[in-house]
Amino acid sequence: MKTLTLLRHAKSGWDDPVARDFDRPLNPKGQRAAAMMGRHLRAEGLAFDHVLASPAVRVVETLAQVATGYGSDLAPHWDQRLYLASAATLLDLVHELPAGADSVLVSGHNPGLEELVLLLSADSDLRLSVEQKYPTATLAEMRFDVADWGDVKPGKGALVRFTRPRDLDPTLGPDYN
Repeated sequence: MKTLTLLRHAKSGWDDPVARDFDRPLNPKGQRAAAMMGRHLRAEGLAFDHVLASPAVRVVETLAQVATGYGSDLAPHWDQRLYLASAATLLDLVHELPAGADSVLVSGHNPGLEELVLLLSADSDLRLSVEQKYPTATLAEMRFDVADWGDVKPGKGALVRFTRPRDLDPTLGPDYN
């Protein structure tokens, strides 16, 4: 059994004058949401053998805040290929995950993460929620009945968790600034 958890970066600051999209930092709401997701990970007892992440500033800052809430460093492996990756590229990266890692966290960007969940997961009520929207700082967890990451195939994942920041704290939803 392999467990793949996907975390979209938290809300970034569009008001910050940065030269490149890659350098856009989190805004205060995004920082709060990421720390809340870290506390949620800890409360749910989620642990990861391997963490793979985009090196974009907003992902780096998201994982730093998640680690603060989680109470432990996640020790991510940074991979440039995750920056704005398509679902096809993300699936290639999943197939390359270390064989000994049974529970992996991948943190990156939309639309790739949302498209990957939709590609890999079988139909379910949770999948319908993903189809509606995969907000910032949202966590999706899928399980695969495989022994090797290379055997992960479209439509064969069980989507077992889809947690948005607003599910944990309504003030982190779209109706609040």
